[in-house]
Order: sequence, then C-alpha cells, then structure tokens
Amino acid sequence: MPRVDMPLEQLLKYAGMNPKPDDMNEYWDRALQEMRQQPAEVELVPSSFQVPFADCFHLYFTGVGGARIHAKYIRPKSPVVQSEQDQHPAIILFHGYTSNSGDWSDKLGYAALGFSVFAMDCRGQGGRSEDAGGVKGTTYQGHIIRGLDDHPDRLLFRQIFLDAAQLAGIVMERPEVDPNRVGVTGGSQGGGLSLACAALEPRIRKVAAIYPFLTDYYRVWEMDMANRAYEELKTYFRKFDPRHEREREVFTRLGYIDVQHLADRIQAEVYMGVGLMDLTCPPSTQFALYNKISSPKRLEIYPDYAHENLPEMNDFILTFMEGFLEEAR
Repeated sequence: MPRVDMPLEQLLKYAGMNPKPDDMNEYWDRALQEMRQQPAEVELVPSSFQVPFADCFHLYFTGVGGARIHAKYIRPKSPVVQSEQDQHPAIILFHGYTSNSGDWSDKLGYAALGFSVFAMDCRGQGGRSEDAGGVKGTTYQGHIIRGLDDHPDRLLFRQIFLDAAQLAGIVMERPEVDPNRVGVTGGSQGGGLSLACAALEPRIRKVAAIYPFLTDYYRVWEMDMANRAYEELKTYFRKFDPRHEREREVFTRLGYIDVQHLADRIQAEVYMGVGLMDLTCPPSTQFALYNKISSPKRLEIYPDYAHENLPEMNDFILTFMEGFLEEAR
C-alpha cells in the first residue's frame, strides 16, 4: 500500500509526541469558567435568504474577550414548542481553516430532515465573527501561533475552542432544540473544532470529524511537513526562534491547543474519516487523537485519498446523525 506516513498497524497504536502541559486540565477548567461568566447576549437577525420549510437567521453572541461571534441558524418551520415532544435535534457545523460558514443552501438537507442547523464563523477568519485581538507578539500569518508569545490564556485557538463550546451551550438552551440530541461535524479545522467542542461541552452526543486539523504539532514538525495548513510553525521559528532555543517550550505551549490532549474529555460517540495519503494533516497526527478517545468510536479509512473529498463520507455522516430522528420515533 502506498503511504506518506507510518504503516496502518503502527498508526492504530501511535500515541502522539507533542508535549502535554502539566496543567492541561486546570488550564481548560479555568477557560470554561471564564466562558460561563461571559454574558452571551444572543441576538437573532432574520436573513434575506429564506426558504418555505425553514426560517434562516444570523445568530450573534458575545464570546470570551468580548468578541461578537456569528453563526448561521436554520430552524425548521414547525408547531410552537409546547413540550419536549415538540423539540427536534440540532447539528452544529464547523468550517475549514481560514474559510467561513459557507452558503445557506448547503445546509438545507439537514433542515429538511427536521434538524436545527448552526454554522459558526471562526473569529478572525473568513466570516462575520469578530477577532478582538490585542495579543503581544506576532500576529503574522496564522492562528496557531497567534498569542504564542503572550500569556497562554491569550492563545487564539483557546478562544475559538471556547466559542465552539459556548455556541453548543446556546444551541442546547434553544426551546425548540432537544439538548440530548445535538451533534457536531466538520472537516480539517472543522474536524478538530468538532472534537474540541465535544471535549469542552460533554453533553454533545455525536461527533463526525473528517481528517481533523490542530493535533500533534511536533509530529508535523518532525516529519518536515510544516507547510500548507501548518506552515506558520515554520514561519514562527524562522522569524522568532531561528536557533530553536525555545523549541520544547514552544511545542509544550502549543499543547494547550492540541486536540489530542482534550480527547479524554470526550463522552460523545465519535465517527471519523481519514485519508492515508494526507499531506496537509498527516495521518499519524489524526491517529494520535483518535487512539486517545475512550468513548464509542469508529473510523473510515481511505487508503488512496489525501486532504480532499472522501467519497460517500458526507452521506455516511448524515446517516450517522439521522440516528437522532430514530430516537424520537
């Protein structure tokens, strides 16, 4: 079998190599406390895009640091919620790195099935969410390294992970949503955020992640694959630590936002897809995360595919999420 990484039998046992900070749990417990103390100030604004069977809104809320975060919200038209029997499931979508929440039309399939659909714009990327900024050190090129030279609580992906978890809590508080039937999904950055969201909001029931990004940074570095999505790691060292005098310190700090180190918090059922020819998010980095998940999980492996569309994977995910509809029957 052609490969760009370890043989499959080794991937299935690989435990990752990026350092884990000693205070990882305290770090995220403190972060969650900050998130819960932040008034969300949720606002719904009807969209100019509408369809006959659902209502479409721009949803805004205030995330940590005071940034206003945006998500698209599609709500199926249904009778007024008078009891739990009137509630329906929800799915939260997370987009790829530097992108945005996408078009309204590509979310209508879930809404037509009876799901409330939410799609978040990551702060500071390609959508409507606000990046409050204000960190010390470099803001050049990428979000992995944003805040790396400031206090660890200022790491930008810490805030984005918290935005994802906060949105999930807001979704669960909607009167039309059954809080026991909420799933999250996405590919690449969206896959990493889906898993981080489930780790930080343990009430999430289902996670579907396609080739997740944001995990095992040191493995990416060791493989000399700090390019494409991870190129900012190389940029950081070239510009700010050219002799790698702080290499261990830097990768340990990145460990706070390494999703593999949050995997033990995940209680949801996890469904993951990986291409073994992935040159953007090397397969071993994805297996480092997958192998640490202790909740029910399963994996679709595409031996000849890279960081690209995985045939039928979106159909498999829809079927996986459709299980929520069966629960209500």
